Amino acid sequence: MFRKNEMMKLFLGSFSYLPVPVNISFWWNWGSMAGVTLVMQILTGLFLTMHYVSDSSLAFDSVVHIDRDVNYGWVFRSVHSNGASLFLLCIFMHIGRGLYYKSYLNFHTWGVGILLLLVSMVTAFFGYVLPWGQMSFWGATVITNFLSVVPYYGVDIVNWVWGGYSVGGPTLTRFYTFHFLFPFVIVVLSLLHLIFLHRTGSSNPIQLSSIPLKMYFWPYSGIKDILGFLVIFVLFFFIVFFYPTVFMDPENFMKANPMVTPVHIKPEWYFLFAYAILRCIPNKTLGVLALVVSILFLYVVPLLNFFLNKGFYKGTSFYYQLIFWIFSINFILLTWLGGAPVEEPYILLAQICSFIYFLSLCLMGVLV
Repeated sequence: MFRKNEMMKLFLGSFSYLPVPVNISFWWNWGSMAGVTLVMQILTGLFLTMHYVSDSSLAFDSVVHIDRDVNYGWVFRSVHSNGASLFLLCIFMHIGRGLYYKSYLNFHTWGVGILLLLVSMVTAFFGYVLPWGQMSFWGATVITNFLSVVPYYGVDIVNWVWGGYSVGGPTLTRFYTFHFLFPFVIVVLSLLHLIFLHRTGSSNPIQLSSIPLKMYFWPYSGIKDILGFLVIFVLFFFIVFFYPTVFMDPENFMKANPMVTPVHIKPEWYFLFAYAILRCIPNKTLGVLALVVSILFLYVVPLLNFFLNKGFYKGTSFYYQLIFWIFSINFILLTWLGGAPVEEPYILLAQICSFIYFLSLCLMGVLV
């Protein structure tokens, strides 16, 4: 009994008695919201695996079976598919808060966080292929073809990923396997992210870190987190129950047909900013390179700050805040342009926004 009580105190102490700044705002809720959403995604995903069939001739029908025949199957599928959008939204907002308040100066925490973003986007891509609809099939064909830009071995890598000379049954099976395993990699990275975070402590809007200005996580910050969860989940389940297909492409309600190409191929909304950067560059190799760099460039911001400013001044000037809001609006514009047709004036606008995207990240690393 004594040992059980000691273990309970140890467990509660890791959360309830965690010292946090007294002045953190609701912008700090997005990280914990992403964690709750990740748990929801894993649980609903495990349920869906009980009925999904990773065979190219049966995958689409198995999804229809889940929607129509399985008790509450449509609810689980809607929660899972829309939950992917919520999870990436939480990560984007979490990173945005980190940029605004210069949380990237805690480089280890920031580095693992950006790696989490990369793995999450790859996992979401694998999941998008699984329904085996028209957009799933052709999206997989287009995205995996980007690997062909690798010098000398690009075509061989693409064929290895496909498991043949085109996207087919082996591709679907492999993507299903990776989509099942990667969430557990995300869990491990999330724990590592928390370890680095708790080693230095959470930041706060005015960047003060003295011990007297901290309080216990529970109940003050804990109640604030719970309130944030309630607001977000009310909006989320409103979409789940009333507009479950709002983020789905109409093409994906048709079974994959290798002989018919959709008129306008585009990925999910959380890939569109990078997709716009890719499409606006005429050269395929440079476009794919810019696509990858658009994520990895987030590592450059703290490095520029460290090497050019020679210190960790954590305040934010008026010019820094101005650049941040230009970056944020530009990000939204890139997302819109990623879903626009590949024609003028959208191509020119995407080129301008892509330049602003990289320039604003550089300036945020330089300015104090």
